[in-house]
Amino acid sequence: MTTPAERAEAGQAARKRVPRSSHGRWIPSSQRPDPLGVLERQSVDRVPELVPIRYGRMLVSPFAFLRGAAAVMAADLAAQRHTGLTVQLCGDAHLLNFGVYASPERALLFDVNDFDETLPGPFEWDVKRLAASVAVAALQNGSSKAKAHRAALVVGEAYRTAMRRLADLGELAVWYERIDADDLAPLVRRDRRATFEDNLAHARRRTSLQAFGKLTALDESGTRHIVDDPPLLERATDLDRVTFGKVFSDYRSSLSEERRLLLDRFHYVDAARKVVGVGSVGTRCFILLLEGRDDGDPLMLQIKEAGRSVLEGYLPPSVYGHQGQRVVRGQRLTQAASDIFLGWMTGPEKRHFYWRQLRDMKGSAEVETMSPAILRAYAGLCGRALARSHARSGDRIAIAAYLGSSDVFDRAVADFAMRYTDQNADDYAALGAAVAAGVIAAAPGV
Repeated sequence: MTTPAERAEAGQAARKRVPRSSHGRWIPSSQRPDPLGVLERQSVDRVPELVPIRYGRMLVSPFAFLRGAAAVMAADLAAQRHTGLTVQLCGDAHLLNFGVYASPERALLFDVNDFDETLPGPFEWDVKRLAASVAVAALQNGSSKAKAHRAALVVGEAYRTAMRRLADLGELAVWYERIDADDLAPLVRRDRRATFEDNLAHARRRTSLQAFGKLTALDESGTRHIVDDPPLLERATDLDRVTFGKVFSDYRSSLSEERRLLLDRFHYVDAARKVVGVGSVGTRCFILLLEGRDDGDPLMLQIKEAGRSVLEGYLPPSVYGHQGQRVVRGQRLTQAASDIFLGWMTGPEKRHFYWRQLRDMKGSAEVETMSPAILRAYAGLCGRALARSHARSGDRIAIAAYLGSSDVFDRAVADFAMRYTDQNADDYAALGAAVAAGVIAAAPGV
């Protein structure tokens, strides 16, 4: 077993391979893949009629484009030299993939909350994507380039200081580390406290019961069903319902025994296909309505298709042959606490899926309305949460030693983020031009 000193030496040695200042570079190579080609290749295996919705949502803004272009940025990050300091990556660590959610004990936590692209890889890839998303959001909100750079700088600074603190803790202390939503109040200005408390209260109301009231209704015979809202929400056909019944036992077997017992207390009521997110649009996603003791005791589950991570072409493949299992294992490894109904199964056509609760007190920030000061504070919070998640799976001592006590890494990441905003703007414009020329179909406003 290596000592803390030896682990720190490994981090210091990584500086020789990849100097911290080198992270600030971004010059696209002549071999850079066509970003629209990358997006189109992703669309090949998606539901065809939903793909224009994805492009329409990406065209809303440069930030929306960045959200949907995780595969484009993965290729760009992979073209740079990396530290080799491996963690379980989120894989898509932009600002809106952080937020609050409920722990099994019903505490409200703040953490990374999206793991569709999770895979082991170099820690700085997540940091750079997060910083780039901050810079893009800042510019979109009207900040100057200097203020956008400062906001992106906060990401690296918060990540570095959190990782250095975690490097000094014992293994159990790191594992039990978490960010409670109530702990965020001191970070909020007094004149914003009321809004902050309202947002937390709203998140606490976002449960199966809230989704049940919004998404379902009784028909004339008194039977509960999910309400159609095409193309975003469409009830499953009878054939689909039969299929759900066949795969349910596969999902059930991925849960621990006590959670299988709890799940068995519910029975199937209805299912529907649902469009979610930006980058995920077109992948197969369903919601499932279950009922417990009576009509007032619902459980709503989300069933989401899990394809190959966008990182897989540039990193060793997942040790899990099942992509749903890859997502679930990555989430359980990095989150401070995870959904009790998180599981996976194989569906029709041998497609891989993972399951989780729908709206289990989940909430995310409204980035588009943030002032420069609030965006900086939120960026720092996300950087801190990212360090906490990386410290569980990677060598925190080696990473902390690589980062050091100076702001060299912070400034380099901020420089990269600002340079990448220009690249993102060019790619966003290319998508707009392709839609305007009729080369790519987009459905705006859906």
